[in-house]
Amino acid sequence: MLDDYNNTQCVMKQYKGLGPDYYMCSCNSEECNDKLIFTPVNNMDMFQLPQLCKFCDVLPSICNSSGICSSVCNRTSICENPGEVCVSVWHTDGENTTEETLCHDPLQSIHGVMLDDYNNTQCVMKQYKGLGPDYYMCSCNSEECNEKLIFTPGTVTPEVLSVHAVLISLAVLLVLVVVIISFLYLHRLILLRQRQIKPKCPGRDFSDTRAIISDVDANSLNHNTELLPIQLERMVGKGRFAEVHRARLTNANAGGANMPFQMVAVKIFPSEEYISWKMERQIFLDVELRHENVLHFLTAEERRADHQYWLITAYHTKGNLQDYLSTHLLSWEEMYRLGCSLARGVAHLHSEQTPCGRPKVAIAHRDLKSANVLVKDDLTCCLCDFGLSLKLDSSLSVDELANSGQVGTARYMAPEVLESRINLENTESFKQTDVYAMALVLWELTSRCIAIGEVKEYELPFGKLRDHPCVESMKDSVIRDRERPEIPSSWCKHPGVNAVCATIVDCWDQDPEARLTAHCVVERFSALQDLDQNSLSSSPELKIQTE
Repeated sequence: MLDDYNNTQCVMKQYKGLGPDYYMCSCNSEECNDKLIFTPVNNMDMFQLPQLCKFCDVLPSICNSSGICSSVCNRTSICENPGEVCVSVWHTDGENTTEETLCHDPLQSIHGVMLDDYNNTQCVMKQYKGLGPDYYMCSCNSEECNEKLIFTPGTVTPEVLSVHAVLISLAVLLVLVVVIISFLYLHRLILLRQRQIKPKCPGRDFSDTRAIISDVDANSLNHNTELLPIQLERMVGKGRFAEVHRARLTNANAGGANMPFQMVAVKIFPSEEYISWKMERQIFLDVELRHENVLHFLTAEERRADHQYWLITAYHTKGNLQDYLSTHLLSWEEMYRLGCSLARGVAHLHSEQTPCGRPKVAIAHRDLKSANVLVKDDLTCCLCDFGLSLKLDSSLSVDELANSGQVGTARYMAPEVLESRINLENTESFKQTDVYAMALVLWELTSRCIAIGEVKEYELPFGKLRDHPCVESMKDSVIRDRERPEIPSSWCKHPGVNAVCATIVDCWDQDPEARLTAHCVVERFSALQDLDQNSLSSSPELKIQTE
């Protein structure tokens, strides 16, 4: 089945199932098959990401069959397969009017019809009189493109095709269709078998959210047509754009009563912060973001009745790292565990592939600080608050990167951010600013470790500046005076802490190019696992514990 017949040029496609050198093309303009265009295969096609579509199955519709109408669906779903497109179906029987939004494989029929408009970027409704007096469908292939239903005149499809014309056409293409379908079927079987035998990724343990996933199927969180039954309990945090509440998912099937069964965190954005909610949701919707040291995302909701937008995630009872360090001292083992997991989380954000080797878009956090790091029950870290994060897509232009602005928290800003002189020609520059901020967080961890000897009261980096220093104050300290938080000589008496301090210094270097990468920091922490236990036995930590 040829799917490129709406093209204006004849761009040849290779069909390996028909032979080693077998190409075909179709087009729809005058004498367009006069020129045969052979183009090399784009390797990026092999790594096509699933589409984002509105997905609410069948709901009552407020649209009529004219003009442009917004879908009532408030659910965004990641399509299951990369080849799927967004589809909307609108139907009325005179009394009831419904709409259906979903992901769909364009190689398969829907309601007995093969859709041919799935390369569109907008969902332009076509009338199908053969399915009923008022039956419209559209398909498109861009992000959430089935949110707007566009009804335009002149899009009526033929009611009935001539049986003889169909038979004549099928007679010409029958052999070719059978061969292509057989090839696609075999190819799909091979892919399914490869998925079944593919080994699990090491280091991807999501035990902290396994209870949630077992009670609420992950797909239902995206595809559920109703808002999740959630009871807000209390506010646990407040930022520039949103409030974070502890809440419980409730079981609406327990004898008609809403019985609480799982704790979650709900980040609530007011309606005026819709853009902030949408940007963070876009980061979370990247399926390759999942990692044990990144906050586990459940779903996003539009609470239009309350003029709010929600992000629902796993909840961690120990809170953020800043609050935890203010009330807890750390052993060497605890400091190592928190520091290593922090570095692993940042390295995963910055990586261009997953632990299993799948391609991934690198992400710069751009607001890394101890308040944006959560402490899990097993005393490991997970990163959160991606409202200022930036996907380092290779397609971004210098102008687009420049427009991202001077963002973050002044206390944790790298020198080049404070001076607004990031190298926009190289996306690695954004990763280097994260590494600088990570060094400050590692310093906070070290300052609360009993292995250094006497531990002072917890304070933030550059504590002498107090509260919320402005950019100009930070410029004076970090750029003019080249100050960094103090690392006393007593810290270096413990061999493990000494190695961590050396890593911190290499990460907050004034020159961005001289800083370590997050992956190098992970390797340095991994090397500390083999630290000679005899060296640790004479450390200040042991002396404090035995006093």
